[in-house]
Amino acid sequence: MSDTHSSGTATIPPPPIERGPAGRVAVIDARGRGSRAAQSVESAAQRGPVLVLTDTLEDAGVLVAAGATHFLVDPCEPDAIALAVRAAGGGLPKRHSATAAVTPGPLHRWLAGRLANGANCAVAAVALSRLDLVNAAHGRSRADAAISAVLERLSIAVEGHAIIARAGGEHVLLAMEDGSTDHMLAILGEELTRPVLIGGVRVVLGSRVGFATPEPGDDAEAMIRRAYQALHGARESDGATIHLAEPEGVAPIDALAVDLHLGLSRGEIGVVFQPQVEVASGRIVGVEALARWEHPRWGPLGAATLFAAAERADLGIALSDQIQALVLSRAAAWPRALSALRLSLNLTAADVARRGFAATFLDRVDASGFPRGRLTVELTETGMIREMKTVAGLLAELRAAGCRIAIDDFGTGYSSLAYLKALPLDYVKLDKALVDEIAGSPRDRVVVRGVIDIARALGLAVIAEGGGDARAAGAALG
Repeated sequence: MSDTHSSGTATIPPPPIERGPAGRVAVIDARGRGSRAAQSVESAAQRGPVLVLTDTLEDAGVLVAAGATHFLVDPCEPDAIALAVRAAGGGLPKRHSATAAVTPGPLHRWLAGRLANGANCAVAAVALSRLDLVNAAHGRSRADAAISAVLERLSIAVEGHAIIARAGGEHVLLAMEDGSTDHMLAILGEELTRPVLIGGVRVVLGSRVGFATPEPGDDAEAMIRRAYQALHGARESDGATIHLAEPEGVAPIDALAVDLHLGLSRGEIGVVFQPQVEVASGRIVGVEALARWEHPRWGPLGAATLFAAAERADLGIALSDQIQALVLSRAAAWPRALSALRLSLNLTAADVARRGFAATFLDRVDASGFPRGRLTVELTETGMIREMKTVAGLLAELRAAGCRIAIDDFGTGYSSLAYLKALPLDYVKLDKALVDEIAGSPRDRVVVRGVIDIARALGLAVIAEGGGDARAAGAALG
């Protein structure tokens, strides 16, 4: 690390760690070191208040959990450090106190111990919001009292199963014993949304929550860091107030959306072919084309991630066009030995909504040289729910041109059986979640059998998605 650190128009020399007598504040410059400074912070916190200088809020959260009592995020004005040292030396301001919250050091140690023992645990980073509105409407004292009341309520709700630490300002950290996501999110959702009564006045605070459960190799710092990263996502979101952390090393969707612009032009988008096996004979009678993205950093990414990134980047149509052209050209080049093999190709909801898409698509098929009669067009239920009349017309046009039609992921939508009657179909592909129920209770098998019987009565072939469970479905249901 250099001797100076640039921050805006000012250059701030990194202050040394001060190890003075009791009552003095230790200042630790963690810029450039991030969570690696946690051990130094924890050691210094045993002797008194600790002020840390960090590059990001996420790093600050990790270091607060390690025992820091105050933090500054660079860039900041040079005088801010001196002012923060004075504040830290005098102890935490009254508005930062909360009888329900313990200091962050014990939380860090508790979490580290749980992880070392392999116990289930989770971390929630909470940011209380609407404080400016509460201050304006009710005054600062009532806003502070509301924060303390919320902390006390959380402490009671999770007593015996969690440890809570005030992380400065509007931030709170919770380390919880129970690793059940639904259980802990339910507690947070209930306790953080209920109003509190302060001095006879009903006060409502908002909140955003970042939530992390252990990933292989996680230590306490990594879990807290991921919780803060998820909190950042929740605060950036227009709607969702709770975000679950991704494992470290998983590409964030916003970054992938940016990368996709280059990926399309660099030929990183490819396809793989998943075989479709006839149960009675064991023969491969067809294949389904599945999109893959060979990302230079994150490796192979599946279709769900790829299309989510495309939707975020507003590249859904461009991506679909490229995949369709690639699949058709690959299939048209198959050797003569595969001349009887059927090809299944997915269309998207964006494709369905395009004016004149059927004619455009058929022109693309003919230009590739792949025969229409061996092509099955698949559309998911979720792609049909809102555009039923448009979808019916499109599929009828494609079917009249020689293509076959399939509903993909059947059993996941809201009007599944209605589609069987209303649309011109040849195949029904049962969603894997529905197929898995074959191994469940007798009631599960009755439901699956009923769906298959209805499809067959309408003259539709049935494809069961999955591996062993799909074969079991075929064997069990004839």
